[in-house]
Amino acid sequence: MHAVILAGGKGTRLRPYTTCVPKPLVPIGDRYSILEIVLHQLSYYGFRSVTLAIGHMGQLIRAFVGDGSQWGLKVNYLQETTPLGTIGPLLGALESLPDDFLVMNGDVLTDLNYAKLLRQHAASQAPVTVATYAREVRSEFGVLDIQRGEITHFREKPVFDFNVSMGIYGFSRRTLQQYPAGQPFGFDDLVLDLLARGLHPASFGFGGYWLDIGRPDDYDRANAEFASHFAMLMPGLGSALLEAPTTHETPLRQPSN
Repeated sequence: MHAVILAGGKGTRLRPYTTCVPKPLVPIGDRYSILEIVLHQLSYYGFRSVTLAIGHMGQLIRAFVGDGSQWGLKVNYLQETTPLGTIGPLLGALESLPDDFLVMNGDVLTDLNYAKLLRQHAASQAPVTVATYAREVRSEFGVLDIQRGEITHFREKPVFDFNVSMGIYGFSRRTLQQYPAGQPFGFDDLVLDLLARGLHPASFGFGGYWLDIGRPDDYDRANAEFASHFAMLMPGLGSALLEAPTTHETPLRQPSN
């Protein structure tokens, strides 16, 4: 199984944390970087190769990750010279990717089983499978429906339920082969084009732990909760390793069946 990690962003929402360090290398719980956690998880779930799409301060990511062998992974790199969005970096490297592969943002902290998502996608006929998460927003105000200058309905502080993308996807190479390389192309561009052509992406619903640490509030929450969620987020490692000196342990792996 192969994964592509998108790690080329500037992390502007997390400044000043990202002034000197790229977002995938910001520390979580003063122990691991988010990228280190993701690489450990991928190896644990049976992935053996990873492509890192890098851009801003990419040399620091290269220096930290190297060839990936400390995680039992084979890592190669895609260097972005200009920002190409979520999908754009993949379009020039399709020949180096397998028929089905995982794509994920490099700032996601979750206990999602990546292998289960990819297996479900590979077994389907969907052009792309999106890991989705249920969110709710509680309004602080009473909401009014207005038609022709008259109030027709009133809801006191309603709750709005919706599903969001987790920034983790199962992709098929055939889906992307028709799009030209070398130009910015986002996930929104892809989904809107697929829907316009009657091709519906699949949803992989998830109800576990998920934070987008690109958001300052979620980054602070991740640091506050990491110790209590260590066993869940770093499967295969004993909780005692929280107090151990920082090293690149070769992670334990579970069977990939």
